Amino acid sequence: MFGLVVRFTLKDGAAADFDRLVEATVPEIPQHEPGTLVYAVHQVKCEPNTRIFYELYRDQEAFDDHERQEHTRRFLSERERYLSDPPQVDFLALQTAAGAVETR
Repeated sequence: MFGLVVRFTLKDGAAADFDRLVEATVPEIPQHEPGTLVYAVHQVKCEPNTRIFYELYRDQEAFDDHERQEHTRRFLSERERYLSDPPQVDFLALQTAAGAVETR
């Protein structure tokens, strides 16, 4: 399994437009990316200009496939106009899991 967490800090007044970009992108993921297990976007409580993305992929190849998709490339190019700082990305190595996630 391959995962990452991305923190986006948005410019003042840009949240609604960024959220619309996300809403246009996310529905494409389950339609075109069978290796994407979880793609969740969160607003941070008490931080209206912060978004956290949690992404979990079957493996590195599935993540690479995600990065090649037209909807992802469009998101990556358009997001810059809404950001006040570069995204903070943490790549994750699974140690243990429980629930619906397979760990093989």
